[in-house]
Amino acid sequence: MGRDRAVNRIERLPAHPPWRAETVKSPVRPYPAASGPRVTGLAHPLNSKAASVTLPDVRNPLILFTGAIMASAVLTGCTGTGPAKSAAPTPAPTPTYELPPRPVRPGERPVDARPVNDGDTRFQVIGLQTGLSGFFGSHAEWQAKGQYVVVRIIVENPGRTNSRFQAKRQKLITTDGAAHSVDDFTQAIKRQPDTLPVGAEVKVEMDLWFDIPKEAKVSAIRLFGDPPLGSSAATDGAEVPLS
Repeated sequence: MGRDRAVNRIERLPAHPPWRAETVKSPVRPYPAASGPRVTGLAHPLNSKAASVTLPDVRNPLILFTGAIMASAVLTGCTGTGPAKSAAPTPAPTPTYELPPRPVRPGERPVDARPVNDGDTRFQVIGLQTGLSGFFGSHAEWQAKGQYVVVRIIVENPGRTNSRFQAKRQKLITTDGAAHSVDDFTQAIKRQPDTLPVGAEVKVEMDLWFDIPKEAKVSAIRLFGDPPLGSSAATDGAEVPLS
C-alpha cells in the first residue's frame, strides 16, 4: 500500500522542476593598473558582460636579454663568417749575385732591354754604337763602306745540354725595313766569334758588327738562337727595339 502511494506521488511530479537557475552576479573588479599591454573584450568568468582587463607586465629583463643573445647567435650563424683563415706565408726572395757595375765603353750608349728567348738561347742587348766610320784593328785601320753599327749582346744557354750560337744569323733592322747581316770580315778583324758552342748554363758577352748605309737609321735587332733539342726547324727570332 505504501509502495503504491509512493509510485503515484512520483508520477504526479511535474515534467519540469519549478525552480530556475539564477545567474550569480559578481561585480567586475579590474586588476590594478600596470604598464604593459591592455587586452579588451574579455568577459569576467561569472559575468556575461564584456569587461576591460589590464594584464600586468610580466616581461623579465633577464628573459629579454636572453632573447637578444639568441637572436644575435642566429644572425651570426646565417652570415657564415666562420673563423678567420691565416694568410699564406710569403715566400723568401731568391738571392741574387752582387756583380760590380762596369763603365760603358767610349762611344757606346747603354741599352736597357729585357732578356728575350729564341729556341734554346736567351739574349740580352746591353750596348749600342752607331755612325762609326772605321776602327783600328791589331795591325791597321779599317774603314766602313757606309757606317759601322756595333751591338753588344749577352748570349746565354739556360738549358742542360749544349747549344750553338751563329753570328751570321743575326739581323740588324733599319727604319726602312731592311735586314742587314753581320759583316764577316769586320767580325773576324775584331776577334769576335762567328760560330760559338755554348755549354749548359753558360753566359757569353760579345759584339756584333754591321756595315750599313751611311744614311740608314737603326730600328731593332732580330736575334736567332739554336733550335730546341731534337728539332731541325729554324727558329723565328726575337726582336729587340734599339731606337
